[in-house]
Amino acid sequence: MEKQPLVSILINNYNYGRFLKTAIESALGQTYQPIEVIVVDDGSTDNSRTIIEQYGSQVISILKANGGQASAFNAGFAASRGEIVCFLDSDDSFKLNKAAEIVRAFNQNEDVGWCFHPLEILKDSQPIAQVINQTLSREYDLRDDIKNAQLKGKFPFEHLATSGLCFRRRLLETILPMPEEIRITSDDYIKYIAFGISPGFALVESLAQQNIHGNNAYTFNRNNIKVRAKTQLLTAYWMKKNFPISAKFSDRLFGLGIALYRKWGDGVEVESQALVKRYLSSSTFLERCEIHSRVFAKVLIYSLKR
Repeated sequence: MEKQPLVSILINNYNYGRFLKTAIESALGQTYQPIEVIVVDDGSTDNSRTIIEQYGSQVISILKANGGQASAFNAGFAASRGEIVCFLDSDDSFKLNKAAEIVRAFNQNEDVGWCFHPLEILKDSQPIAQVINQTLSREYDLRDDIKNAQLKGKFPFEHLATSGLCFRRRLLETILPMPEEIRITSDDYIKYIAFGISPGFALVESLAQQNIHGNNAYTFNRNNIKVRAKTQLLTAYWMKKNFPISAKFSDRLFGLGIALYRKWGDGVEVESQALVKRYLSSSTFLERCEIHSRVFAKVLIYSLKR
């Protein structure tokens, strides 16, 4: 018989009351049991907490002051008990067979620490096509690719967001708690480190829906260069500090963040300048040269595209 581990579904929410009920219902309605649903409200000022209260003991609720997405991840994980942990953004929803498929993948691949899948992306209720580079679900070992900063093109789908991330607890315990300075797009830190320290499994089936709407701070928002740049700098800084094996990948990501600031036009914003100084001062001479060459090359590419 297959194992039936407890699955923890961690929902992080901030002022998404209009979506929250759908997210919670999709978690509670899973065809698989046993599950626990943990809803972390990160200091919402809308009707989110009223909605959470309606579910009573059906969910584990954590009502905290606003601290950003990373702090919500940390709080939710600390309250969870599941051997398998799945993340869900509160403006997204799970398909009802998600937990069952994730458990099946982990049961059939005992050595993997993570299981990721693409999302069905909806904008104005209409699906947006996502390119998936292969049709078979299979195991991936990207540890050398992170170590050598050669991840590009190695994973079957480019868009990989929070609601497509699932982990064995034993792996997530080595990553969380994470630095709470990474207030948004905190999933980048988690997934890149997971790539770097454990083999995993990629399911090509879309097991969740992601809504693209006016308040999405990052997804598909190519005009929000400042947010993207700052997030890349923070992710690179803390990856290199906490997981030195990712140094080459972190240097490349850091260089791309600086290049994005240059593309924005005014250079690195004041609040990120101290971070840049800390990062560069802790890097070797050769690492600094590589970062600056990466910035120069990327800025040149940006200028040629104009």
